Amino acid sequence: MPNDSRPAVLELIGNTPLVRVSRFDTGPCTLFLKLESQNPGGSIKDRIGLAMIDTAERDGRLRPGGTIVEATAGNTGLGLALVGRAKGYRVVLVVPDKMSTEKVLHLKAMGAEVHITRSDVGKGHPDYYQDVAARLAQEIPDAFFADQFNNPANPLAHECSTAPEIWAQTQHDLDAIVVGVGSAGTLTGLTRFFRRLQPNLAMVLADPIGSVVAEYSRSGTLGTPGSWAVEGIGEDFIPSIADLSSVHQAYSISDEESFDHARQLLRAEGILGGSSTGTLLAAALRYCREQTEPKRVVSFVCDTGTRYLSKVYNDQWMTDQGLLARKRYGDLRDLIARRFEDGRVISVGPDDTLLTAFQRMRLADVSQLPVLVNGQRLVGVIDESDILLGVHQDASHFHLTVASAMTDKLETLPPSASLAELQAELDRGLVAIIEDASGFHGVITRVDMLNHLRRSLP
Repeated sequence: MPNDSRPAVLELIGNTPLVRVSRFDTGPCTLFLKLESQNPGGSIKDRIGLAMIDTAERDGRLRPGGTIVEATAGNTGLGLALVGRAKGYRVVLVVPDKMSTEKVLHLKAMGAEVHITRSDVGKGHPDYYQDVAARLAQEIPDAFFADQFNNPANPLAHECSTAPEIWAQTQHDLDAIVVGVGSAGTLTGLTRFFRRLQPNLAMVLADPIGSVVAEYSRSGTLGTPGSWAVEGIGEDFIPSIADLSSVHQAYSISDEESFDHARQLLRAEGILGGSSTGTLLAAALRYCREQTEPKRVVSFVCDTGTRYLSKVYNDQWMTDQGLLARKRYGDLRDLIARRFEDGRVISVGPDDTLLTAFQRMRLADVSQLPVLVNGQRLVGVIDESDILLGVHQDASHFHLTVASAMTDKLETLPPSASLAELQAELDRGLVAIIEDASGFHGVITRVDMLNHLRRSLP
């Protein structure tokens, strides 16, 4: 049952700081970032989570013992879980499978029930996350479907809190706001507020390449949606609550540029933001640098980067996704996820224990490790089956050496070998060891081959 007293943590939502960007080239402009990452749930969506639940309680759509249901790319779910669980409600969330592991774990830690569905299907498909959530809301007794894409409390939260905070923090001196569109609540709420108080203010849209929103705002044409890795913004349809009338300029930003700018923001300003923050920053910097006279511009750190450590801030994931630039050789070395020459090989020595090998496999999320003498010369390979054979009869054998269990009869491929030769090696159930006269370069697994093929898709 919901608690009678209002949880104190909810009073921490909003009134987030506004900081000036000082270590990027902003042209003639002054750029400020509003740190929505400082909300207790870590994102701007705490605001709408609170507003939608409070409104539903007041009008009777959410009653004691009820269940909150929502489709979310993560942050709205976290806002709803923060508020809903604090008030004692059951929270059921449907999320697309591209959502970061940190978000899913955070939702579950707060007691939300998470249903993961496909991210490669569009509106109208039975597995589309919004349609799944709508079905669940019909099936669950006393369910309140938050429906952020159509809920008027969503833009109202920003009209009544986010916008007046920005207006006060900028001392009523503001020329443009750079914003993204997920549910469109932020854009619509800001538009309504500033249309009354600063009608000349320009809304600047930051949209991932693949989303249809930017092109629709420019031409009124609803294009064919693509795919993008950035989470939380970009859509394959135009939300019903979207008000694009104040959008003066729209930028389409690639995943590569988005992720790179998020990482740059941390290095330059010490601000840890998520992937959508990178999209907004990239668009804001483009806008600022294109101006010919000084303007005061605001954008957002939409959420905390702590929930993207396994993605945006993980070099291995970035490389696997083709989002991190690295040297190209034009041979099999381009397929190696962890190249020796880049200093990224995870290895063990022959005198290390099987326990050490096992722990490194788990830490790096791999099934095999090269065995290197002094971290340089390849003498063997050890995989999970080698360790299991060594310890299955006696767990104390974890203390035996890697040399006692590794495979030391190695078959290698030179970097110049063909993809057909690589595939033949993988078909034999082996990892491909890439080595030539210059030394060991790394290993190629089936997953590496799959990543290579996926990146070659048009």
